Formats: sequence, structure tokens, C-alpha cells
Amino acid sequence: MRTIAVTNYKGGSAKTTTAVNLAAALGELGNRVLVIDIDPQGSASAWLGVDGEVDGVAEAITGRIPLSELVYETTAPGVVLIPASPSIVVADPNEETQIALGFMRAMDRLPALWDVVVIDCPPTLGYLAIAPLSVCQEVLIPVEARILAVTGLTGVMETMNRVRRRLNPGLGLAGVVACRVNRTSHARAIVARLEEQFPDSFMTTTIRESIRLAEAPSFQLPITLFAPNSTGAADYRALAREVMVGWPAPTSRPSVAIPIEETGADATRSRLARIANALSEGLGRSGGGDAADRESKGADPIDQGSAVDASRTRGAGVHHKGGPADGSVL
Repeated sequence: MRTIAVTNYKGGSAKTTTAVNLAAALGELGNRVLVIDIDPQGSASAWLGVDGEVDGVAEAITGRIPLSELVYETTAPGVVLIPASPSIVVADPNEETQIALGFMRAMDRLPALWDVVVIDCPPTLGYLAIAPLSVCQEVLIPVEARILAVTGLTGVMETMNRVRRRLNPGLGLAGVVACRVNRTSHARAIVARLEEQFPDSFMTTTIRESIRLAEAPSFQLPITLFAPNSTGAADYRALAREVMVGWPAPTSRPSVAIPIEETGADATRSRLARIANALSEGLGRSGGGDAADRESKGADPIDQGSAVDASRTRGAGVHHKGGPADGSVL
């Protein structure tokens, strides 16, 4: 199971647009795709047709319901969703730390029932943005073809490097993808700059500016269904193919509940102990500064930790919008 965090700390970077439409395009290719929306704004959830009062990711973060039992059908074939929860926005830094750790624990217990997991991260430098990087295999960074968006990449890369050093040594960069690219010389210059800055990870596919992409959320459909012949649909299909280069073809999976395999307590505690140590050392927004400076700004996004119990065996189910789990997976 491949796990990809789609992130950018700058709003308007086409982060959610990329998470939703890449997932839909991957589904078209035959992949079973799970989208996890941890952006409290819930834009990806609404776009994929899951909105209103439903159980969301907060239930897994607090340990009440496993992630695998919070899965809802979406408007995109082959794609299911764990919706966002506005309640994960809190003011207390200690609560934020616990939310981040809760998400890591929940992801540790997620069964490998899907080919690809796409996480739509919040546009922030805080706890919720760091937690997915700590548990995912890769990061995909959409960047608007504007100069201010390019300068904002520095913070994302610095955070990735700190997470890689302290929490997730295997974290890779799936790619940097230029979005909202138009025919102006400015956009062409930005694309050239990104190619130069990221020679090994800049995606060949660029996402062109498209009014159809702007309209699609209103109809709660991915671009591949809303305007299947548009440039936006063509671009995200091309991006999906590029992202999957080198990965095995989708595998068939049974459409019945599959329990999570019991995880050894020692292995779980060892990994979480390493996370707790890194948290206590401080993994912050700025990546530097003395203790007084960090204290004046509040605790770093991940600066505290606690041990947790080993994973428990659970069943998995898909929710139909407006109804309970039916005991099946996809």
C-alpha cells in the first residue's frame, strides 16, 4: 500500500484540487484509492460528496473508531474517503500534540486494503501538517505557477528534512507539480525555475489553468467525471500515470471485511518511543532557535510524546453516505 501526503503550506496552491483529482485519476487506472482528509476545512470531503454531520477522522484520532471503519463511498469510482473533522482545530498546543500523535497511531493501525492512500494535508506549518509526513512514504507538493508560491516551498522542504532526520527516515519526495499554469511568460519562467530547483523530482506533467477545475467542486465531481474531455482531466490523468511509474499494477482485493493483523507490542512501542524522543527534542515550525524563542512562540508542532498500546484486531467497512457501515470494503 502506497501512502502519499499532498501538502503545501501556502493556501491556493491547488493542494486539495490535486489530492481529489489525482485520486480520481488513479481510480480510473484500476487502483483502489483511499483519500484521508485531515484539512479541518473539509474541502476534499465536500468535493467528493461527503459532507454534513458524519463521523470523521477525529473519531480515529481520539481512538474511538479505527480509520478502517470510517470509510465512505464517494462520487469517484474506485475512490473512498475518510472525511475531515472541524473539531481537530484546537487552541491548546498540548491538545494539538495529542491530535498529531493520535493520527500517527491511527495510521499505524490502518490495514493495507488499498493500493494508494492519498492524504489531503492542511495548509499550515503546525501539528497536523507534520503528522502525515511522519507516517507516509512520500510527499507530493503542488505549486501554483506564481513567484510567491515558489518562495514558500522552502518551509515545506525544511520541514520534510527535519521529519526525515527525526521521525521518518524513509520519507521520500514523490514530486513537485506545477499547477494553474497558463500561457504567460511569468508562468513559463516559474516552471523553468522549478525544473532547475528540483531536477530529479519535478513532474513532467503540469496542470494547466482550467475553469472546469474551478467549477467541478460545485457539482461534487472530480474533473475526470465533470469534464472528462477537458485539459484538467487530461492533465490529472497524465499525472496519475507519471506518479505510478515504477509501481506494480493494481491488485485485486476481496470486497469483504478484512481484520487488521495483530501488531507486536514491542515493535509498536519501539517506533513510538523513537517518535516520542524526537518530539521531546522539538521539531518545530522554524527548525531552529533557542528554547526561549520557542517558548515565546508556543511549543513546536511536535514537541511532546507518549507511549500507546499495540494495535488491536479490527474489521473494516465502507459507509454509504447517510447510512452506517455495511460490513464491506470497497
